[in-house]
Amino acid sequence: MESLTQMKCVACRKDAPTVTDAEIAELHRQVSDWEIVELDGIKRLRRVFVFADFAQALHFTNKVGELAEEEGHHPALLTEWGRTTVTWWTHKIKGLHHNDFVMAAKTDELNQP
Repeated sequence: MESLTQMKCVACRKDAPTVTDAEIAELHRQVSDWEIVELDGIKRLRRVFVFADFAQALHFTNKVGELAEEEGHHPALLTEWGRTTVTWWTHKIKGLHHNDFVMAAKTDELNQP
């Protein structure tokens, strides 16, 4: 089975289904450091990455931004002193898509030493 980090995001139509609860459970095991949160009735993947200072947090934020542009899938990013919060969900379908788990895995990979 291909790992999430080896996959590419696929174009998502507005009528595409969100992932099922069973799919979420299976995919979440592969990105277990991410929490599943619900905001405004929309399930999302969120993770806080901690850094030594603002410059490192900003550098990571920029790396996530570059990845998002490459993949054509964009997160919510909050950069603060010593931390970056990354939140993935698919805006078009107002929920979680397989792409979000792919991007969470790729985001984790960006944080590897």
